[in-house]
Amino acid sequence: MSQGILEGRICSTGSNAKQLFRSNRFILVLLLITSSTYAAFYLQYYSRSSPKGDDEAFLGHERIPKQDDDRVNADQKKEDDRVNKAVSEEKKPVIPNDLFGELKRNSTAAGLIVGPFESTEDRILEKRPTGGCDENGEFARVVRGRKFVLVLHELSRTGAPISMMELATELLLCKATVSVVVLNEEGGLMAELVRRKIEVVKDTENVSFKTAVEADVVIPGTAVCASWIEQYRAYFPGSQSENIAWWIMENLRQYYEMSRYVLNRVKVLIFLTEPQSKEWLAWCKEDNIKLDSQEILVAPLSVNDELASGAGISSSSDTSSSSGPEVMLDKRKELRKAVREEMGLKDSDVVVMCLGSINTAKGQLFFLETAAQMMVEKELSSKANITEVVSDSERALQEQTLKILIGSLWSISTDWGYLEAMLRIIYQHPNLSKLVLWTPTTTRVIALFSVADVYVTNSQTEFGETFGRVTIEAMAFGLPVLGTDAGGTKDIVDHNKTGLLHPLGREGNQVLAQNLQFLLENPIARQEMGARGREKVEKMYLKRHMLEKLAGAISRCKTTI
Repeated sequence: MSQGILEGRICSTGSNAKQLFRSNRFILVLLLITSSTYAAFYLQYYSRSSPKGDDEAFLGHERIPKQDDDRVNADQKKEDDRVNKAVSEEKKPVIPNDLFGELKRNSTAAGLIVGPFESTEDRILEKRPTGGCDENGEFARVVRGRKFVLVLHELSRTGAPISMMELATELLLCKATVSVVVLNEEGGLMAELVRRKIEVVKDTENVSFKTAVEADVVIPGTAVCASWIEQYRAYFPGSQSENIAWWIMENLRQYYEMSRYVLNRVKVLIFLTEPQSKEWLAWCKEDNIKLDSQEILVAPLSVNDELASGAGISSSSDTSSSSGPEVMLDKRKELRKAVREEMGLKDSDVVVMCLGSINTAKGQLFFLETAAQMMVEKELSSKANITEVVSDSERALQEQTLKILIGSLWSISTDWGYLEAMLRIIYQHPNLSKLVLWTPTTTRVIALFSVADVYVTNSQTEFGETFGRVTIEAMAFGLPVLGTDAGGTKDIVDHNKTGLLHPLGREGNQVLAQNLQFLLENPIARQEMGARGREKVEKMYLKRHMLEKLAGAISRCKTTI
């Protein structure tokens, strides 16, 4: 029994010990909480009562922010973020999802679509020469009574197809028989071929090969015709198929690559310029392509009679005094005034124009970026509040306003992604839309050249402008040219004489901006450069110059001529 009592006492003692430990632990926790609270109160009090900077010394330069300050700063940060977001949204341009739809609807936010101006041209210029054969010329002697087949790679309203169509017209006028093979019928020139009564071979394979082999001379235009030439030679492997004079108009290496294996399978190779010819021959040498039996000649593109007359330049078919150069110059001034009024332009507006298909190689996007940069810099300059003393004449020059005329809109050769990038530039710089004018693709360009003051050929290919036809036409109308210092452009435009050149790519944008600004501020320089360019066209790039060179190529193509 005593043992049971003892166990009971031991249990009782253990239970009391546990209760005591629990009680002491509670007191210990309570003391810790009280101490922590007191320490926090002390630190907070010390922080508030210490002079500025003492808390940093006390806590090793690690300042404890005040709770009130935290709340105020947090609230202020939220308000700042809200304001900044609102300002950002206000400045951020609203870019429509359907940019092309906006352009088609002629939304002023994307620039203004103007033209075409055929009716105004017809009313003011009346009847103009459309071409004629110089009966006593070498070209007429060589082609008269002969049969020709011309191969067009497409029917877009661009340099090569138009030049080939005009060559077909000249052949018909000089009593030759002409058939045309069209490899890609997309474009707007088929109706014009029909109007000019130029026969189009419907089949681009067997029928075209049979038609070609019966011809005295076959003239494919551009390197894109390489595949047709290869198939034609395979269809007629004999010597009778060696009647090809291939007029190559491209500068790019990629066109050489697609045509190099056929270059030594034609009778005559015709290039546009000497530098282009040398470049292609150098590539052939690199690839060990022998051109021992081929004739290598140069025949530049030219200004046709209609454009030459519209520019006030005498052409081979200009025989009547009623449409002589002096009369046409007066009519062109009248046309300029009328079309500029239709466009809503002022006398102080300087129109800088770039025609041609809208794609990466042409560089219109870089040109727009340059214009946007110039506009931003002008706005910043006007906000600088700098007062300058200028004469009345200098002030008049400063008031001239840049206008940008871009074509050819809706061309078959349009790169839609590239056009979209151009539209985004305009939406990102809303004031740029007030400067930009668009014009649809057209073969009637006399009115456009008449209203322009400067022409830009901002080709971004490694070898510059591919054809150079539109550049030559611009020079005929007395426009100074801004272009890249490369290839075809460099061959045609003389720097500081007929225009101003700049490097390729984005690094050339700054130079282009400087050149453009110079011409904007110096109308006399525009006139002098334009006049020298016009003189160069009269000496080198009229129709008679081109036909004389082609006559030499044709005469070498077949011994029966």
